[in-house]
Amino acid sequence: MLTREEIFEKVRQVLMEALAVDADQVRPEATLVGDLGAESIDMLDIAFRLEKAFGIKIPRGELFPEDIFTNQEYVQDGKLTPAGLEELRRRMPYTNLEEFAKNPVVQDFANLLTVEDICRFVERKLALAQPAGLSEAGMG
Repeated sequence: MLTREEIFEKVRQVLMEALAVDADQVRPEATLVGDLGAESIDMLDIAFRLEKAFGIKIPRGELFPEDIFTNQEYVQDGKLTPAGLEELRRRMPYTNLEEFAKNPVVQDFANLLTVEDICRFVERKLALAQPAGLSEAGMG
């Protein structure tokens, strides 16, 4: 199992390559969009690079559940509904949503995701893959 520092270093490398940013810009508290300049197209590239770097599978929408923000059941007047916030919490347990929940403006969500959140996401994926104890080759 990788240490937190090893995960951070690999995530840092992925973000430096995907976003063409310097190592000193990729700090745990840096936001992907606001601080590192990521755009929606970059999110797919980041997910792909994380898959390769860590040997994990990231189904579309798992790391960045953008479908929540286009669902009329979850969004009203440009804000997430209580049901939308609950779904976001369920699907993004690696992200601290407390500040966002106070005023859940959909447009502001992009500035929420941090490098640390990505590290926690990877950590969870690796931990979930661990109990099987089988190599990926053995996992159909």
